[in-house]
Amino acid sequence: MINKEKWDKLTALMAKLHINEVELIEKFILGSGKGGQKLQKTASTVYLKHTPSGLEIKCQESRSREDNRYFARMRLCEKLHSLVSEEKTKEQQRIEKIKRQKQRRSRRTKQKILDEKSIKISSGVFPPVNLRVCSLILPAILLFIKPDIIE
Repeated sequence: MINKEKWDKLTALMAKLHINEVELIEKFILGSGKGGQKLQKTASTVYLKHTPSGLEIKCQESRSREDNRYFARMRLCEKLHSLVSEEKTKEQQRIEKIKRQKQRRSRRTKQKILDEKSIKISSGVFPPVNLRVCSLILPAILLFIKPDIIE
């Protein structure tokens, strides 16, 4: 349940972005997806359309209709703010970060990374090593190189 303070902050934000309740078309539609029969029987999903900008929001974050009304208006404010200020929202930044991570590297970039790694290895700057493995392997290496060092 969303408390009165949050609704007041939301209405202030909507006023700041010049969004009037009269300009909003709000419909309640049946939910879909995970959540079982209770979700699919009740019309708790909120469809919100801002007529001046043409932005459409569909929100089904909660099983509660009132909560979804709040979340839909918040999303509308975020989208409208990002359009007006041309700033990217946190959600857009997160999506772009995932796209960059999944994007395949070009041959030139791959070669550049490999060259940097080979320079690090040749200069003696090694990546951190598992000490447990080192303590097991080091005596065997020393024994192989100079058996008189261990004695």
